Amino acid sequence: MNTIAYGIKNCDTIKKMKKWLEAESIEYSFHDYRVDGLDQAMLEGFESELGWEAMVNKRGTTYRQLSDEQKDSLNRETAIALMLEYPAMIKRPLLVHNGTYHLGFKPAQYQEIFHS
Repeated sequence: MNTIAYGIKNCDTIKKMKKWLEAESIEYSFHDYRVDGLDQAMLEGFESELGWEAMVNKRGTTYRQLSDEQKDSLNRETAIALMLEYPAMIKRPLLVHNGTYHLGFKPAQYQEIFHS
């Protein structure tokens, strides 16, 4: 299996991504942070590929509920700790396809990833 999608199953964007992948007959496995787990090493691996700034979902409820102090003091270390504690703070989906890492879902973006 060369494609793994990471996220939270009840997320609307995840549902759209799954529907798109299935419509395109693309095999993938899905890793739900809440069910299948998330640990420091996994997060650090993602961060080294994508950067913590890109990984933090600033439009989500979880991020917006952080205190101003938490938002102002965000750095690699605090962001990883917060994402570990609140997996919903990670931008979704996080897709690993053939060793490359991608964030978010847009049909045109996935068309490029899988059909170029």
